[in-house]
Amino acid sequence: MGIVAGLDSSPDFTRIVVCDADTGAVLRQGYAPHPLESPEGGGRPADVDPQAWLLSLGEAAGGGLLEGVQAIGVSAQANSVVPLDAQGNTVRPAMVGGDKRSQVAAADLIDALGGREVWAQAVGSVPQAGQPVTKLRWLARNEPEAAARTAVLLQAHDWLVWQLLGRPVRRTTDRGGASGTGYWSAATGGYRPDLVELALGHHAVLPEVIGPADAAGTTPEGLLISAGTGETQAAAFGLGIGLGDAVVSLGASGSVMAVHTEPLVDQSGMITALADATGMHLPVVTTLNAVRALRGTAELLGMPDLESLSELAMKSTPGSHGLVLLPYLEGERTPNLPHTAGTLAGLRRESMRPEHLARAAFEGMLCGLADALDVLRGRGVEVRRVFLLGAAAELPAVQAAAPMLFGTQVVVPQPADYAAIGSARQAAWALGVSRGTLDPRTPPVWQGAVAQVLEPGEELAVGQAVRQQFVSVREQTHPGAL
Repeated sequence: MGIVAGLDSSPDFTRIVVCDADTGAVLRQGYAPHPLESPEGGGRPADVDPQAWLLSLGEAAGGGLLEGVQAIGVSAQANSVVPLDAQGNTVRPAMVGGDKRSQVAAADLIDALGGREVWAQAVGSVPQAGQPVTKLRWLARNEPEAAARTAVLLQAHDWLVWQLLGRPVRRTTDRGGASGTGYWSAATGGYRPDLVELALGHHAVLPEVIGPADAAGTTPEGLLISAGTGETQAAAFGLGIGLGDAVVSLGASGSVMAVHTEPLVDQSGMITALADATGMHLPVVTTLNAVRALRGTAELLGMPDLESLSELAMKSTPGSHGLVLLPYLEGERTPNLPHTAGTLAGLRRESMRPEHLARAAFEGMLCGLADALDVLRGRGVEVRRVFLLGAAAELPAVQAAAPMLFGTQVVVPQPADYAAIGSARQAAWALGVSRGTLDPRTPPVWQGAVAQVLEPGEELAVGQAVRQQFVSVREQTHPGAL
């Protein structure tokens, strides 16, 4: 069918992959960092001029990378807001990332609508600091002039698609991106403009939500641009996950998501009901503490890196000689304990050794993520295998403990640009549908990720005992939290 490209504009860089449209084989790749200025004190800026994304895109696509490409798919960082005026100009820099400035705004919005349960019912999620709806509330309270001039709301991938198409009158998004805004419901498939008004103070034009296999348009040169989607949804699509699959991401914080046939309304707010990039649903449960618990333990034990911590942990045994770490170092979201601290339980003279604490850190992190998996399982989500992502997934201590603690097959894919690959797969789908060679209900079948497969095997019973030890300490320390 030809060749297609997938573009992923992450918080720090743009990656482009050029793929064979039939098989998904990666033919060429491009990369460029975003030309962003770091704020004082380092870290990522909370406000970014979207032109930086275009400059990065142009650099990544240099050297004839896109020569012969017939369609492009775009994914980009979630939780971004690009506010435009009536003429299509940016009112202020884009608001990106998990913006802690808007924590108070999130609490305001929860109260303004009548509580967490009302929000969960309305849009499948409870406002959090990073979400677009919360950023709009912050804008209205802190930059009222900019808020008043805001006439159109786009996210990062919407804005990039619109730019690639030459800024047409029609502006589009997809279900995946829309489902993270806090003003679109995966359950109803529609916007809640009243929630935009509640947050921003007035009505704003929202992009048209198009189907997973639809094209957003065609460039003057005849290049088809697909719907685009959020980075999370694109990565799931690039991995090729389906019903029965869950993805556990090990970052500083952790997330668990799974493919499901219907949206899950969770009145506790622990589940965020996202839509995926295929027409299905992608419920997500987040933990605030994952790799940060490992890094904290490594510092405490004087270990230079996580590889050394893993090597030390492997000298211990499952159960860490009775040591249990509840890794709630930054408070926790699952369970909902925002103001708590971590707990180290089971201290005995024989357990007070560095290797047992190292092992307890790995087990505590993974048991916290297993709790998140159980939140989904408890709502009828089937989990037959778990894809484990993130650099920490390569650590021997993680690979030794994860299958027995999750109680299922664990797949560790080789590192790859899965969001960019998922975007390319979406482009191939839209291209095939436009030519009448693919069904709009069935995405193209591409070769799966190269991966290591780990089975719980005979250690399943041992893992269940370790989980029970963790659950007992959690229940004693925080009764009824889950």
